[in-house]
Amino acid sequence: MTARDLYDLGDSPPLGHVPRRMHAATFRQSRYGPPERAFGFEVVETPKMGPRQITVQVMAAGINYNGVWAASGTPLDVIAMRQKRGEPEDFHIAGSECAGIVWAVGPEVRGVKPGDAVVCSSMRWDERSPDIRMGCDPIASSSASVWGYEDNYGCFAQFAVVDEMQVYKKPPQLSFEAASCYIANGATSYRMLLGWPPHTVKPGDPVLVWGGSGGLGSMAIQLTRHFGGRAIAVVSDASKRDFCMKLGAVGVINRREFSHWGRLPDWQDKDRFDAVTRGARAFGKKIWDILGEKRNPAIVFEHPGQDTLPTSIFVCDSGGMVVICGGTSGYNADVDLRY
Repeated sequence: MTARDLYDLGDSPPLGHVPRRMHAATFRQSRYGPPERAFGFEVVETPKMGPRQITVQVMAAGINYNGVWAASGTPLDVIAMRQKRGEPEDFHIAGSECAGIVWAVGPEVRGVKPGDAVVCSSMRWDERSPDIRMGCDPIASSSASVWGYEDNYGCFAQFAVVDEMQVYKKPPQLSFEAASCYIANGATSYRMLLGWPPHTVKPGDPVLVWGGSGGLGSMAIQLTRHFGGRAIAVVSDASKRDFCMKLGAVGVINRREFSHWGRLPDWQDKDRFDAVTRGARAFGKKIWDILGEKRNPAIVFEHPGQDTLPTSIFVCDSGGMVVICGGTSGYNADVDLRY
């Protein structure tokens, strides 16, 4: 087979040959907005690989909410941010996790070889960074960044270049599609539920899981079950109940049965504030009904943010923890300090 500079989708070059150009789903500042408008397909230069990097032919890519935010241009213009760093590209390729085949490796890579099926994770950092050498958690390092969000050339493309530390062997029992979308959710959920001692899942602990049928929620339910906790899943549609129960939830709450969501009113606005409090109490009673006892969640697994955080804090047990990793309904975090 004669090597070419560009291959059609579904057409692979010879193993080890990285074509000069590739097809990619990109967005540009002029198209910022909803994903269906922002993303477009174009041919771009294939990124170059460094000595400790790996070129992966992408077989399937996971979709994360950071791609939605990046394509909208809010709350951060990722293209402008990168250009301030001196990067010239006026387009961005999102995508922060994927599964694929190792196509080429840098001369210092030791862990994988061309032809290996792998999973690529989203976080990258400089292992030589002074703060990491001094004991800093790498994810909190000043050198840490999110591939496909803060860094360009994510996995919504034919090929992706990743650091060796981002690559793991693909579990053989998983398809490429299934393997492409578990690692970011799994690692985040694990960190949320087990990364903040003493607030870790313990046998018998009630754990309220928002978005129980989503990527994060489905991982949280399974982890809670694995460590002996009792997950109560919150969903937006009754049709999602059976899925959450099969994963190991002890019960499911449909949030559409309640209407008190949103930012807190002023506490001196008695009528509005009382309505919100009644809604939060009714929601909390649902938790008690599921558990069969008047016990509040030891951990509330949060990510919607603005619409749900006041209720999460209200229902959380005394001395418990609300742990949050996102703000898909908004970034304002209203807190009633009495709770």
